Amino acid sequence: MLAKEPFNAVERRAVLGLASLYCLRMLGLFMVLPLFAVYAQELAGANAASIGLALGAYGLTQAALQVPLGWLSDQIGRKPVILGGLSLLVLGSLVAASAETLTGLAIGRLLQGSGAIASATMALAADYTRIEQRTKASAIIGASIGVSFALALVLGPVLAAWGGLPRVFEVTAVMGGLGLMVVLFWLPATPQLSDAGRAHIADRERLGEALWGRGLGILYASIFCLHLLLMAAFTAIPSVMTDQVGLDPAHHAWLYLVTLCGALPGVAVLVRRRGQTGDPRILMMVTIILTVAGLVAALGSVSLALLGLGLVLFFIGFTALETILPALVSIFAPTSLRGTAMGIFSSAQFLGVFAGGALGGNALHVGGATGLVGVLMALTLLWLGAVWRFGRAPTVAN
Repeated sequence: MLAKEPFNAVERRAVLGLASLYCLRMLGLFMVLPLFAVYAQELAGANAASIGLALGAYGLTQAALQVPLGWLSDQIGRKPVILGGLSLLVLGSLVAASAETLTGLAIGRLLQGSGAIASATMALAADYTRIEQRTKASAIIGASIGVSFALALVLGPVLAAWGGLPRVFEVTAVMGGLGLMVVLFWLPATPQLSDAGRAHIADRERLGEALWGRGLGILYASIFCLHLLLMAAFTAIPSVMTDQVGLDPAHHAWLYLVTLCGALPGVAVLVRRRGQTGDPRILMMVTIILTVAGLVAALGSVSLALLGLGLVLFFIGFTALETILPALVSIFAPTSLRGTAMGIFSSAQFLGVFAGGALGGNALHVGGATGLVGVLMALTLLWLGAVWRFGRAPTVAN
């Protein structure tokens, strides 16, 4: 449950700043999704498999460095780690913008991902806020990711039409610079470590409980699968829009905008249902089925109407799950392990990004759209079975 008491002045300023920081950072990373598969074909060494690997490359370094950088933030402070991570995002974006081969682009993506600051940022949010306000703060910051995803799908094609893929990476570098300004000039003075922050250090030996306890494992698996589906789908959807439906890349942004707006009522209904049910399994399974059904419809589209319908279903399921899953982690995890749990959650998310790019690209290279759909369907069946078996909410209160 969200606390009814309002934030105090420091909490309000901190949460607004951290949500803005998340939005700026993720907006730049998400903007490449709707156009990477189309524009990267112009680079030397490009094929479906290599494009998928380059698209998901940043997820590999993100997943590998989330927990180490979270630990480093315990030792030297949150802000230095966040500033270093944003600097790497800017550097990686500039490398990617200047790349003339797919290998150079992949190196830039790896550098972008090495600024893995999600766990340090969430730990800083815990340090700024009282324990009873943490779930609300996490929900606001999590919502900023959904907002950035929606904006990115519209802004990315617009920027690419103006200056190609390099222009998108240049704007990402600028957004990283704006994030640096937020940390340096907007966030309040770093507070002394809160009880939640101390617990994040003291309870590291309880890593097994944070990994598998109280139903958390299936939530980590779900965010992994969700972002795997996202990245795998976007190795093919831009090409479907261009080649199968005949929609000019300059007009992709308008289709994303219309379908995102069409998805909002469905997202609102599903998220509201989360607060009305104690057992999340049925709701999770409905959102998973909507997400995958939308992807299958979009990938098989030969008309604009079917493509639009598929994207609406996909955006309903994906956006609802992207909002629901972090909230469930904050509920399932014991209070003293929430910081650690969010770090693991972020690692699983970005590992899914890398796996989705690699798996989707190779499936598309070997079996075309049919092979990609087969892989996604097999994954979905395993995912649904695991949710039903392991997704029941804990019965013991924190």
